[in-house]
Parts: sequence; C-alpha cells; structure tokens
Amino acid sequence: MALRCSYMLILLPPSEGKSSPESGELLNLTNLSFDKELGAVRASQITNLIANAKCRPANEIYSGVLYQALNWEGLPKSAQNRGQKSVVIISALFGAVRLSDCIPSYKVKMKNSIWKEAVTRALDSLESDLVIDCRSSTYAGAWTPDPTRTVAIRVFKVDGEKRTVITHMSKKYRGELTRLLLLEPVAPTTPAQLAKIASKAFECELVKGIGKDPWKLDLLITP
Repeated sequence: MALRCSYMLILLPPSEGKSSPESGELLNLTNLSFDKELGAVRASQITNLIANAKCRPANEIYSGVLYQALNWEGLPKSAQNRGQKSVVIISALFGAVRLSDCIPSYKVKMKNSIWKEAVTRALDSLESDLVIDCRSSTYAGAWTPDPTRTVAIRVFKVDGEKRTVITHMSKKYRGELTRLLLLEPVAPTTPAQLAKIASKAFECELVKGIGKDPWKLDLLITP
C-alpha cells in the first residue's frame, strides 16, 4: 500500500486590488477547480460583463500586498508546484479557486451565506494534514475546517509589552509566510512544525486551540 504524502492546505483571501488584463481567454467555468461542488453557484453569480471579460491565472489577477509579498513569479518551479496543490483562495465570485485558475478581474462583496454549503463540500473533500488559515474575517465564514488540525495566522505589532493587532499590512506578512512555506521541501503536518518553519523568518508564538477554537500562530512584528 502506497504511503500518502503529507499535505498542507493554505487558505488565502483574495485581494481588493486586481489587475485588469488586456488579453486572455474568456471565462470557462467548467475549467475552474472544484467545478463539481461550486459550478452551479458560480453560474448563478456570473453576469454578461464578467462572462465576456478577459481572464488570466488568479496569481496574475490578484495584485494586493499579500500577493506582492508572495511574489509568485519569483518562486522556483518546485515551490510553484507546491502552491498549485496547497493554496486555495476564497473568492466572493467563484467560491474557491487555485492560483492557476483563469479568472477575470471583478468587484463583488463576499456573501458567506451563498457559498458556505458548496465551499464546505469542496474543501471538506481535501485530505489535508494541516490547514493554515490566512483568511481575513470577511472570508472566514465560507468554511470552518476541523479546529484540531487548523492554525489561524494572526499578526501583531509589538512595542515593549504592548501588542496591537495589525490589520491591512497583516496581509503582507501572511504573503511572506505563504512564500516561506512553499519554499520548504517538506510540508508541515502539525502546528509545532508550522511554528518551527515560521520562526525562520518571524518572531512567533503558537497558541493551542481549545474546544471549537483552532490553534493560533501569532506573528510578532517589532517596529
């Protein structure tokens, strides 16, 4: 019996900033990841304007600070291969996509009530050892993974003994963490292994989950 390779799932939010491609193919919903689970809901959300817009891979469309820090084009091929398997982006228009999925630029508000059932079916089917949750609160309601194998990433500014939650620029550090994880040849399978990798670039603190609350990995940023 073949051994299953360890598998991490990194959940990312989309970015508000998006590129508007001048060239590319038209949208083909059936070619997107998770078509079986999400196809019907996607079709109900698509307008003619979206359907006729030019599409490029999601890693080119999302252009905000998280994706700038990820620097997808600057990753070696081996890391990109890990990213294609490990990264899932929660989307207000498509539910969930992978970095290679060809999508158009769009501006849509997230409605978790529309997506929760379908996204849950899609992501529950992924046999990940560890879920690394880099989503913002806006997108967290689309799927609630098993808290015992989930680590939520939080970012704090540390000034002496005072800690302050970082909001917008937390996306930058989540992008840097994602890049760091994709560069690792062996995926973490436990919260402790994740914290060990993160500590190569960040001062961090791992907080054990209790009950329905997931583990937390706090990235501590000093001015």
